[in-house]
Amino acid sequence: MNDQPQAPLSIAVVPVTPFQQNCSLVWCTQTREAVIVDPGGDVARIQAALKETGVKPVAIWLTHGHIDHAGGAAELAEALSLPIIGPHEADKFLLDALPEQGLRFEMHGIKAVTPTRWLSEGDSVSVGEVSFSVQHVPGHTPGHVTFFQKEFRFLLAGDTVFAGSVGRTDFPYGSHKDLIAGIKGKLLPLGDDVQFLSGHGPASTLGEERQSNPFLQG
Repeated sequence: MNDQPQAPLSIAVVPVTPFQQNCSLVWCTQTREAVIVDPGGDVARIQAALKETGVKPVAIWLTHGHIDHAGGAAELAEALSLPIIGPHEADKFLLDALPEQGLRFEMHGIKAVTPTRWLSEGDSVSVGEVSFSVQHVPGHTPGHVTFFQKEFRFLLAGDTVFAGSVGRTDFPYGSHKDLIAGIKGKLLPLGDDVQFLSGHGPASTLGEERQSNPFLQG
């Protein structure tokens, strides 16, 4: 998925944390402005990737408040003077507790995150000349959001849907029912041709998951 040809948008994936989370650099090929999506940790690795691609970071976007997605956000925002956009405010309790989340996984020095802007269903965000629509898809966490680029047919899915699976919901605040309803009601209708990048694992298309994902049948 790196440097896709003839596209207005380019994406580079930077695996971070022991969870191998897909932190992604997403940039407008016209302006070279970039957003960093879900910087869960390994901030030096993310900064090296920014230098290697030569893009100009303008913001951090968060899909949700788990440590492997948001653990490096405060440090990176401070280092690069960037705003933090998202997730939905329902994940505030998770972002406030990031230091405690980090200790549970022996990830030290993690800072709580206070977003510059919370997101809601129907909002839009942009990088350079490219805009994304925001979908609020709770279930994995209460405030989980996804980012959809209509013209490029591309979705940043976070931990909602994966190739062959869906996000965990076995947390006290999780809801499998809400997650499946959100995937079926908000994500699948975006179109079978939509390619998506999840928070972990390989990319897929919504059509492939509609047909073969065992969690989405019936």
